[in-house]
Amino acid sequence: MKLHNYFRSSASFRVRIALALKGLSYAYVPVHLPRGDHQQSAFANLVGDPLVPLLEVDGLRLTQSMAIIEYLDETRPSPPLLPPDAAGRARVRALALSVACEIHPLNNLRVLKYLSKELQVNEAAKNTWYRHWVRQGLEGFERQLAQAPATPFCHGHTPTLADCLLVPQIFNGQRFDVNFDGLPRTMAVFEACMALPAFQQAQPSQCPDFEA
Repeated sequence: MKLHNYFRSSASFRVRIALALKGLSYAYVPVHLPRGDHQQSAFANLVGDPLVPLLEVDGLRLTQSMAIIEYLDETRPSPPLLPPDAAGRARVRALALSVACEIHPLNNLRVLKYLSKELQVNEAAKNTWYRHWVRQGLEGFERQLAQAPATPFCHGHTPTLADCLLVPQIFNGQRFDVNFDGLPRTMAVFEACMALPAFQQAQPSQCPDFEA
């Protein structure tokens, strides 16, 4: 198993968490996004859309973090990252998609670089953009959590796909000084996750390509 990823990529972070939760070992292949490694032929020729993460497993080259995690869950089901019931799976996927589709796309590296380089947005305005959309998205996440009884993790008493996506988004939000006040359920889940060894070993500072 070989994981192509960038230490600061939240999408890569999601997959590292899932791999750690399942106790799966892999070869770590760094792809430096700001330097443009993903656009070089050595990596770009491996996939149709040269983005990280890319997981080489079972003779396949899998892309998109949620697709990768669900593949791992189907082929290596213990411990499960999706609930056994249809309603539970729908809720977990909805929470995960709130991060993957509503928050992250507005704030990933290529969007922020476009704001700066093409639209000539200054650093302060770019950071204001980032904080606005992350905060708004997390407020929606908090409301979704509040629709069900409180549990240690996003859904139940063990981590799921939703937790794999939430934690990297909080990490990125911390880098940009997002205000997390008034998000008690969301931040309690984050703290519960970060108390687990799997989340600790998957964090950016533990990656071989980490840069302070």
